[in-house]
Parts: sequence; structure tokens; C-alpha cells
Amino acid sequence: MAELHRPDDIGLINWIDPPGNRWAFRHVRELTRTARISRGTGAVRPLAETPRDMMHLAVAHAGGVWTLGDVLANTSTDAFLVWHDGALITEAYFEGMQADDTHLLMSVSKSLTAVLAGIYAGRGMIHLDATVPDHVRELRGTSWEGCPIEYLLSMRSGTQFDEDDYDDPESLGRLTEEISGYVPRTRSDLAADTPTLIRTLPNDRPHGGHFQYRSIITDVLAWVIESVGRGRFHELFAEDLWSRIGAEHDADVIVDSAGFALAEGGICATARDLLRFGLMVLDDGRVGDHQLVPASWFARLRRRDQDAIDAFGRYTDDAEMPDACYRDMWWVDDPAAGVFGASGINGQQLLIHRPTRTVVVKLSVWPDRWDDDAYALTRSAMRALCAELGRS
Repeated sequence: MAELHRPDDIGLINWIDPPGNRWAFRHVRELTRTARISRGTGAVRPLAETPRDMMHLAVAHAGGVWTLGDVLANTSTDAFLVWHDGALITEAYFEGMQADDTHLLMSVSKSLTAVLAGIYAGRGMIHLDATVPDHVRELRGTSWEGCPIEYLLSMRSGTQFDEDDYDDPESLGRLTEEISGYVPRTRSDLAADTPTLIRTLPNDRPHGGHFQYRSIITDVLAWVIESVGRGRFHELFAEDLWSRIGAEHDADVIVDSAGFALAEGGICATARDLLRFGLMVLDDGRVGDHQLVPASWFARLRRRDQDAIDAFGRYTDDAEMPDACYRDMWWVDDPAAGVFGASGINGQQLLIHRPTRTVVVKLSVWPDRWDDDAYALTRSAMRALCAELGRS
């Protein structure tokens, strides 16, 4: 497999953009500030392998038929792993990616962060009905007053934050890239760092309304985690989660100038270690004989919640997913069946499909941050894959 070489002109100013992002997503620690998430010193979780050629699987999409291999090639895939019923059946890397390369997970990071919150909730350190300032003193007297932690997990706070158009350079979703250090600062009127931004954001509606995707909310949850855990996010994430799933490699997380971790989209990990995380989720929080995350935490994702469905209904009208919702920072397609996933821009995906005991990891670098066609094609492929595995 040919190695992907560092572009001559790559730097902090352009690493998120094509074509250099294909290389950059695997070399984040060389381009911006990161903190190491240690795997610890424990044993690596072995991954049983039963190879199966799935690349010729037929995928019906938009009136045509693709092969799974064609789908992967046409959605800028870097890594594709499929675990089914106790074994790794497919492991493929593209464009020079290697199994030990870390890869930027973008908003898949949100789901990982929420699982750490679930651990702390199980220990009685985080109370979901408590408000944000109950756990974070620095946010008393701010717009976060009256916002329960539960509303962070479902993105139903009243926070004014525009992130709907990734092509709008004036949106807060893009401007926070300068605040957080993803890209160089070009403006002097922005918040000094992420905590300052969080403290100064206003509300534009009451807490508890409809779902609206706003990445900054996950950073607020990370602040809650730091406050109750009395440590920095990367250290807490390593000690209480990453070092306990049998990860083979350290992970990384992007940090801003204040050392605040960008939990909403800055975690980098190998595809195999993300799969190990997914296996822990598939097993209801268990790793071997140890219950790492309370099983009740993942049971929340399988409980039909009409309030959450209604709040999400304004966001989607997909007739194939009448019970879909966003809960605990996972995209829940079918709560009763236990089908849910984590998703990130540029094509990151972690799919949990309980009916077939399947976990899928797909790491990609779409040229555009969001590509409706690539997203729809990927969803068709995942449905075809899980249907085939269900038959077998």
C-alpha cells in the first residue's frame, strides 16, 4: 500500500481543507496542539478474526446498484472494519493508512465523551437532573442557569449557536475553530478560549425545547466532567475509560490555548481501538468480566422516549425511522432494535447494530465537510451490510 506523503504546503491554516486533509487527519498531533490520552499499561484486548469478503456485496442506492467496494472508494474511505457476532470479518485500509495510524474522529468524539459522563453518572458524581452550574461553579449567573445535564446530552439547551452551514465562515461553528486553535486566528473580536466562549454565549429560547445540533454543548459536558472528576479531560478520559477498554494505542485530543480539550470533535484514535470501544458499547458496558459503564446507561438508548422523538422530529422526517432521536450524544435510528451510531463530518462513523451483533467503523476524509450524497450512499451500504449479516 503506497504511503500518503505530507503535502508541501500543509499547515495550520489549511489542514482541514482538501486535498491536504486526507493526510492531515492522520497526523493531527503534528499540526496543532494535542494532549495525549494514555492507553495505560493493561493488556490489549485481542480481536478474533474470521475474514469474509464483503466487498462484492450489492448495495441498492438511488435507483442503481453498487458494490460495497465501490461505495468505500467513492466515499473517500481510509479505514473500514466490520465486527460480526464475535469476530472481525472485514478490515481494510486505503490511501496508505495503516492499522496503527490514529485518525481524527471529528464528532464521533461526542459519543465517546458522553460515555465518560455515563461512568460518572453511575458513580453518583454527575446528576442528570442537576443543572450545569450545580456542577460547574464558573457557569453560575450565565445562560447555563436552569439547564439540566440531561438537556446537554440530548442537545436541547436554549443556547444560541449557529452550526447549520459548514460553508458559512461567519457561523459560530466555523469561528470556534479559531477560538479552539483548529486554525489560526484571523479576528481579534473572538473569545480568548473555549471556556470564555461558553461563559458568554446567550440563549435564544428556553432550555428543553427541540433538538438542535450544536457542538459547543459537548464542550460544556466536558467542563462538567472536569469539574466533578477534578482533573483535565484527557487525563480523566484515559484513566476511567480509554485505559480500560483494552486499547492498543494512545489516543489524542486537540486542546485550545487554555489547555481545554475539544471533546466535541478533537479525539484521534486508531480504527481498531475505536472498534474496541464499540465492542464495549455492544456488550452493554462490559469489558471481559468488568462492568466499565453501567448497563443502565446504554439501556437508555434502547428505551423509546416520545419526548425525545418529538424533539428530534423537527430535525428529520425520515419515514424509515419513525422513532429516531438524538440521545446521550448518539444518533438513535431504532431504539427498540438497538440500532444507533456516532457520526462526524468528513465521513466518520461508528455503527452499533445489536440485532446482528455488529459493529462497523468507517473513517473517511470527504473533500467537503458535509456531503449529502456521500452520507446517503454510506447509509444505504450500512443497511445492505447489516441485512446481509442478518441473513447469514
